Amino acid sequence: MPRSYRRSAVAFLLCGVLAMTLFVTGPAQAKDSAWTVRGPSPHSGPLAQLRLDGASGALALQVSRGGRTVIEPSPVGIVTERADLSHGLRYLGRHDRTVVERYRSTVGKQRSRTARMTETRFRFRGGGNARLDLVVRVSDDGVAYRYDLPSGSGDVLGETSAFTLPPDAAAWLGDYRKDNENLFKEYTAATAPTGEYMAQALFETGGGYALIAESDLTGRYSAARLTHQQGMPTYRIGLWDERVESDGPLSTPWRALIVGDLPTVTQSTFTDDLAPASRVADTSWIRPGPALWTWLAGGKPAGQSLSMQKGYVDYAAQRGWPYVVVDAGWYFDPDQWDVTDPDWQRNSWIPQLVDYARERQVGIQVWIHHRDLDTAEEREQWLPTLERWGVKGVKIDFMDSESQETLRWYDEILKDTAAHHLLVNFHGSTIPKGIQRTWPQVMSMEGVNGEEKRTNTPQHLATLPFTRNVIGSMDFTPGAFHRPERPNAVSDAGEVGLSVLYESGIQNLAGTPESYDARPLARRFLEQIPATWDRTRLLAGRPGESAVLARASGSRWFIGGTFTGPAHTAEVPLRLEPGRWLVDLILDGPDGLVRKPTVVRGGQTLSVPVAADGGFAAIACRWRPGLSTCDRP
Repeated sequence: MPRSYRRSAVAFLLCGVLAMTLFVTGPAQAKDSAWTVRGPSPHSGPLAQLRLDGASGALALQVSRGGRTVIEPSPVGIVTERADLSHGLRYLGRHDRTVVERYRSTVGKQRSRTARMTETRFRFRGGGNARLDLVVRVSDDGVAYRYDLPSGSGDVLGETSAFTLPPDAAAWLGDYRKDNENLFKEYTAATAPTGEYMAQALFETGGGYALIAESDLTGRYSAARLTHQQGMPTYRIGLWDERVESDGPLSTPWRALIVGDLPTVTQSTFTDDLAPASRVADTSWIRPGPALWTWLAGGKPAGQSLSMQKGYVDYAAQRGWPYVVVDAGWYFDPDQWDVTDPDWQRNSWIPQLVDYARERQVGIQVWIHHRDLDTAEEREQWLPTLERWGVKGVKIDFMDSESQETLRWYDEILKDTAAHHLLVNFHGSTIPKGIQRTWPQVMSMEGVNGEEKRTNTPQHLATLPFTRNVIGSMDFTPGAFHRPERPNAVSDAGEVGLSVLYESGIQNLAGTPESYDARPLARRFLEQIPATWDRTRLLAGRPGESAVLARASGSRWFIGGTFTGPAHTAEVPLRLEPGRWLVDLILDGPDGLVRKPTVVRGGQTLSVPVAADGGFAAIACRWRPGLSTCDRP
């Protein structure tokens, strides 16, 4: 037999044997694949590991820090009209890059920011030849991922995204509510009751703390909440809408984990770092600052009275507060005008108030109901009018939804308020998931069980700095000394401290002029609250027990602390720069507030007597011989 024929015969025989082998044994088992994404500081920061199961084609993401687990392998996937991209995936490749972005914020924990992240884009193909890109970012303080889908993917029907914690991880959770205003309570990851929770959940694991968050949420998608079954340590992403409409390429919001020790998490700007850059070119008109909020001070009658509002303007001018916020009532009085009349604006006294306030260097912001701005025609009626009157900002209330339709409304109102140079404070709202970087006129958002509520607890107050306020400005409205319902009613010093402890671009101070005048030390402290902060540091605390934060403005540090439990002496590390500091303390005394100046070196411990469920406030400045106060003249 010729040699070429012999070769052909052997090849044919081998093919036959291989075919028989495959017939008998079936297809070979595919191997698992795993990839690691490291951040800028892999030895101290978190790292993410993505794993593709060879048998099911399903993805799972694990997060660790310092060699210890933060998040157990957790499902990653999305389901669209065209394909179920939670399994059956085949790896196509990856692309790595470094992201470095520098930007300035109009509000928040610090003005100047630098975001450094490593980014890996993983490309997959699923059933029906559907495509999916999974984009993973890792920074020194967080891990995030999002799904990128090409045109033709259809509407999104849901995500299989989830976070699996160690079962015994301490958990601070708030039941889900459409306006994000429920209390935080402490559980463990597995024992929390079955239900839905707000997507601002904090866990303590062996690898540090992890705060679940979301960023770059717009009308292209639907807001997330967490769903949980008691006994299981997994928290799944649930969307407001059963179907998310998409008619083109889609980048979903970021599923984010803020990761690190407690100071790292508390001081993090990760959700802003993930968000798109500012869409407002000229921000010179955007001016944060404290405001006298007249709702808790005077209620609806104050909103209906020009003379009362002038009195508040006078008081704000005396205090040096740049704003007065006129709340509900100013445009709902039937004795003033018919709101269905196109010329109703001419009957308003707001322009008179604006002129009066301008002469005293005070700006006016006004409350307005969402239903009066929910169409393009209404926005065209209201917003140019308010700008023409000289109103500086709007407090928009009662959206009470995180649906895709409502988020599309946010997109429109944000463009319109920027165009008409109006600052914005959203109430009855979602929370600021990166929105303040993209739209810097957003001074604050509610999304918190704040001072006007009657159900707050000291534990809730001591959890907010580690959960809700990490994500963005929070309009808690502190300073309502006259309200007996406030949870730290026995501690006026604690109430003063909340004005620093809680960050808000417009710090709406909720007390009456009489209550401030009765507490001159509190009044003097609140007169000095800065418009913005340069830096923020956590000095001490644990969620649900205590929180002490220091925020810098120029060379001075403002300090606020809140504590739960009986009266005691708190030991607070003064984590400031080296050198001697004069710490001007405001404490609770037997007959009211007292001032106690103390000289301490940076890094030493500050002993602070606090009342039961109370707190304190302080200003720290560089000590020099003869200096006895940190007050500015």
